[in-house]
Amino acid sequence: MAEHEQVKPLAPAALRARSDDHEAALSTKSNRRKKFCIQCCGCIAALSLILAVVIIVLFFTVFYIHDPRIKMNSVTIQRLEIVNGTLRPDVNVTLLADVSVKNRNVATFKFNNSTTLVYYGGTVIGEAIHLRGEAKARSTLRRNVTVELVPEKIMAVPSFMSDIKSGALNISSYSRISGRVKIMKIIKKTSWFY
Repeated sequence: MAEHEQVKPLAPAALRARSDDHEAALSTKSNRRKKFCIQCCGCIAALSLILAVVIIVLFFTVFYIHDPRIKMNSVTIQRLEIVNGTLRPDVNVTLLADVSVKNRNVATFKFNNSTTLVYYGGTVIGEAIHLRGEAKARSTLRRNVTVELVPEKIMAVPSFMSDIKSGALNISSYSRISGRVKIMKIIKKTSWFY
């Protein structure tokens, strides 16, 4: 009878999960998650670095704040009347100056009241006040400035008569403008420009 007993076969090995296969599957999932997290962090770090570089480049190129340029385009003296070798003291001598403020920035330059001084022979002979204004981005603002000159101060310069005879007065001017440039309400610069 022992010969006729049939032996039951064991279950196939492929159907039964072994504990070391389960651990291997868990470690593979864990490795995949770690790789995914590392890749995400790497991408975020790379994008942050690229964004920082772009911002720095823009800050030092496009958003760099330039000083405006002030230029006196033309000067005309009116009512300069000479009688018997002297200026008439009862007539106001005026100087008309065409002044331009060139804004080289990507934002508006707003300036306060400013002053222009006129010199002749190292002496201040007139002073004018410009009213506040603003020069638009990358444009030039032109203004006419009228300066009342003081005849007594002009006559006090020793070389006045010789300059009148030669037909040329060596007059210089000095303008001072204080203003502010704001870029995107973040970057601000307040300065004095001459």
